[in-house]
Amino acid sequence: MQIDVNHVERLVEQRKWSQLKEQLDGYPAPEVADLLMDLQKQDRVLLFRALPRRLSTEVFAYLDTETQNALIKELTDEETRRVLADMSPDDRTQVFGELPGEATQKLLNLLSPEDRQEAQVLLGYPEESVGRLMTPDYVAVRPHWTCGRALDHIRNLGIDRETINWVYVTDERWHLLDALTLRTFIVADPEKTVEEVMDYRFVAIPATADREEAVRTIQRHDFEAVPVVDTEGVLVGIVTVDDVLDVAELEATEDFHLYGAVRPLESSYRESGPWALFRKRVPWLVALVLVGLISSGVIEAFEETLAAAVALAFFIPLLIDSGGNTGSQSATLMVRAIATGDLKLSQWGKAIGKELLVGVSLGVALGLAAGVLGLFRGGLEIGLIVGLTMVAIVLTANLIGAALPFVLSKLGIDPAVASAPLITTVVDATGLIIYFSIATLVLDIA
Repeated sequence: MQIDVNHVERLVEQRKWSQLKEQLDGYPAPEVADLLMDLQKQDRVLLFRALPRRLSTEVFAYLDTETQNALIKELTDEETRRVLADMSPDDRTQVFGELPGEATQKLLNLLSPEDRQEAQVLLGYPEESVGRLMTPDYVAVRPHWTCGRALDHIRNLGIDRETINWVYVTDERWHLLDALTLRTFIVADPEKTVEEVMDYRFVAIPATADREEAVRTIQRHDFEAVPVVDTEGVLVGIVTVDDVLDVAELEATEDFHLYGAVRPLESSYRESGPWALFRKRVPWLVALVLVGLISSGVIEAFEETLAAAVALAFFIPLLIDSGGNTGSQSATLMVRAIATGDLKLSQWGKAIGKELLVGVSLGVALGLAAGVLGLFRGGLEIGLIVGLTMVAIVLTANLIGAALPFVLSKLGIDPAVASAPLITTVVDATGLIIYFSIATLVLDIA
């Protein structure tokens, strides 16, 4: 359903809260959250207070961090307590994790003792770990129970759980023994024990693993939820596909920012002001300017070569741009392959070997075209220089673009930092050295 934004804004201006409540009650939470963020800041809290309790909690989970923080400051302690108490543990942990320590402690004190203990346990895991992402709201059964008893247990607890599509079998000390689908219990003989339908084949993730591991696991196995265990194999929670989709989006956005030489934003672009955007972009640009000075130094060092054949200057943009584009293509393929798990770090040799062949093929194809252009523009010597340089630059750029993500990953740096501007700047200097070195040799300049 499409929300009539103009109508809602009029109701907000007229302070007709009962009509607003009726108007928005049937709409999906994500749509209402988008509407809330589009309103003026002073109207957001008024609209939020007008939402039905169930809807307000769902909407709060869909808001960006900055809007959540602003609402918390405006809500009373009782209103904040209600929202936090109704949230799922994983969503609540995400809110706490984005707040300063003092604010987090204040909110923790608003929770019930049980919810506070649960939140503190989840917050105890490292940032960006699976432990911060998981929820303890799952259904577990014992192996000695009958399938009939297990189904009764699922009916009793399932309404309050994140999902009941997967049911987990644990022993008395909560060690994970198996993960079974709900269908297994529905089609099984009610008199059979759970142990009789178990196959002991399951996939679990350590709580301390990086959250990207959860993305890869769910994607690879097409699961709706994955169990999370501690170092002793004790079931401590589950990660569901909706949480994983959020993580995948965040990680992909961060990689895009890094690859464009922009430090990742703390909030959405819509909520980021000009000063925040300036601070995220200027450090990389300044650094690239300094690296770009190397190119100027190369041109100065080969001034005699350039003076001897002025036609060489015509081909500098062509050669440098071709190298930068080739390196960016190669780096993009490697970064994405590493991020998705398509390539392991141990497979770097195979990848570099493949890109070596690709680089030679691309270099020869582009070199022939550039050589013909050089022949018509400056004669046989210029054509030879431009053709050989194109082959060498494209091959070199392709290998740099392929190797740099592996090197960065080995150093523990996000391979997305091998950004297109960085690759282009590095290849600029390298390409100029190759170009003028070949020109010096062919023109026999002392």
